[in-house]
Amino acid sequence: MAKKSWLERNKRKQETVKKYAALRAELKAKRDYAGLAKLPRNASPTRVVNRCSFSGRRRGYLRKFGCSRMTFREGALNGLIPGVTKASW
Repeated sequence: MAKKSWLERNKRKQETVKKYAALRAELKAKRDYAGLAKLPRNASPTRVVNRCSFSGRRRGYLRKFGCSRMTFREGALNGLIPGVTKASW
């Protein structure tokens, strides 16, 4: 499980991205890079980290399922993820 401080920091980044999304789009359309540079760093969507919705782990994240590889494997083996079966050949 990830530390609560990391999860909260990521939530704050997501809120900041939402807050400045319209302004960032406007400045990008105008090509005002000086104005973009004055915005907070966390206003950039690339600063938000994809995290597992169950464990909070950021490494080994699977976008399609929204969880880490370990959580995905546990869920798949227990039959909790619909449409996913263990391969055998």
